[in-house]
Amino acid sequence: MVFDSFFNSAFGGLVTWNPLGALIIISFVLMLITTLVYKYFTDQEAMKSLKEEMKEIQNQMKAAKDEPGKMMELQKQSFSKMMESFKHQIKPMLITFVPFAILLPWIRNTYIPYGNLFIGLGWFGTYIVFGLAFNILLRKLLKVH
Repeated sequence: MVFDSFFNSAFGGLVTWNPLGALIIISFVLMLITTLVYKYFTDQEAMKSLKEEMKEIQNQMKAAKDEPGKMMELQKQSFSKMMESFKHQIKPMLITFVPFAILLPWIRNTYIPYGNLFIGLGWFGTYIVFGLAFNILLRKLLKVH
């Protein structure tokens, strides 16, 4: 692949020395890039407002569970808010797709020989576990909505 030599020079020594540690660092770097892109390429005020509105609609839906007409109206509002939220997230999603599309094949090819890395998980499961943890942590620390 085109980027193999770059990634091998950047991470290869660390992978050879400590495969799990290298994958944790790679997961952190990817999640940091993703979180920063989402922070600076979305309107954080609008996202916060949409999140609050969706939470309020969910509360109203809980209260109206015995009223089918009202429930349908609230579901329409909820769907509308979700679509609006999705529109805000398209641009950062497309931007972050590129690093993942480039790096994940290299990670796969590099880590397949190592087998299970963390609690019986292979490279992908390990990446997902640490990626989710870092994503949650970084979004809270950087206040990304």
